[in-house]
Amino acid sequence: MAKAGTQGYTPGLVDLATGQISREIFVNETIYQQELEQVFARAWLFVGHESQILKPGDFFVSGMGEESVLLCRDREGEIHVFLNSCRHRGMKVCRYDEGNTQVFTCPYHGWSYATDGKLVGVPFFKEAYHGTLDRSKWGLVEVAQLCRYKGTIWATWDASAPPFLEYLGDFTCYLDLSLDAWDGREGGTEVLGGIQKWLIPCNWKFPAENFSGDSYHNISHRSVDMVGIGPSGRGRRDMQERLMARRLQICFPERGHQTGVYVLPHDRPTAPAYRDSPVVSEYFRHCEEARRQRRGEWGRVTGSPGEIFPNTALHPRQPRTIAVWHPRGPHQTEVWRWYMVDTDAPPEVKDFLRQYYIRYSGPGGLTEQDDMENWNYAHAASRGTIARRYPYSYEQGMGYEVQDFTWEGLHLPGVVMDITEAKSSEHNLRNLYRRWAEFMEAKSWAALATWRRPARATRRNGQRIRG
Repeated sequence: MAKAGTQGYTPGLVDLATGQISREIFVNETIYQQELEQVFARAWLFVGHESQILKPGDFFVSGMGEESVLLCRDREGEIHVFLNSCRHRGMKVCRYDEGNTQVFTCPYHGWSYATDGKLVGVPFFKEAYHGTLDRSKWGLVEVAQLCRYKGTIWATWDASAPPFLEYLGDFTCYLDLSLDAWDGREGGTEVLGGIQKWLIPCNWKFPAENFSGDSYHNISHRSVDMVGIGPSGRGRRDMQERLMARRLQICFPERGHQTGVYVLPHDRPTAPAYRDSPVVSEYFRHCEEARRQRRGEWGRVTGSPGEIFPNTALHPRQPRTIAVWHPRGPHQTEVWRWYMVDTDAPPEVKDFLRQYYIRYSGPGGLTEQDDMENWNYAHAASRGTIARRYPYSYEQGMGYEVQDFTWEGLHLPGVVMDITEAKSSEHNLRNLYRRWAEFMEAKSWAALATWRRPARATRRNGQRIRG
């Protein structure tokens, strides 16, 4: 039994050999400050979607870690992500959530910036600065790298980070389950309406691990399942897929991403789930048939919650969402959730999904309320002087991971845990903390980008695995 400490991160707080993780990583202020530098200043983070900034001058205020950032489209149509902070005294140059503008003017001393980030206006430039201030050196701080992928926009502060698609690796095909149109076409999705934002009194890692693949907490949603929260208000949300499919958890140890999937049998179509509306039912029936034709074997894969390291959650099934767990100190998380639909879906389909999304997700959604209560109490229980002496158990499924998993002719990239019979595993959760610990310990991306090193053979559970 170890005493709760005030020191920062040390190796061993995440013990993958025993499957035990110290409560300190959730509540320690020093560790939190370290992870802002070690994790959020180096990783690729989700910023927004192109459908939120369609025209020149459009902007959306987003976040990267604790930093407020401006996602905007300049006069030439180019997309930028800037630190939302005036270079003079740090005031936010934009205090609106979204809109359209020609310039961003700081409300403190009036410095003005164009939508390409250039400093274009300085009060008393001639009188007070005598024309000597080099405005070319004082534009808005821009992210080191930006990537647009199938409508989504990602950024990192670290110029040495690998390009975004290399950062994803083979996990890209699982991200595509959220971003491609329901009929299997590349891309073709947009944000439905605005986004929801709310605060939870817990560390950001609690929701991150939940969406990484916590299939163990269904007891929390029993009342939701009893009232019938499926798209047509009948039965459990995903019961038909669960009954006929292989349920798999998949992770990428060298990158820290993970997700769950259902793999449907060759000879079984996707179960109908939209029977209350003939228009909606026909739309999804057509889309699911088209996806099988376009994608072949991959068309049998249906996504379930996943996590792109560190704090971007995916929910590829209905409600199709992207969520970001913004850290707001060690004891609070601000959740932002984007809701996705096919761009060319009929209005009746979009309206149907909007109503379903509202009753399922967000601070007013039935499932999210259950989750928030769990994370709230779990975090509070992690703060006690005595409680912090005892680690948490993440031991489910240790030693049963499989590399090169194939079922009915379909090969799935990643390290796979089949939970069809086992029902649950903490395989994906361990992967999240494995990568978190690597970021906390690594001095640079040279140490983190292990896939760039010559392949080496290791042995895991009797199988040789290329590492």
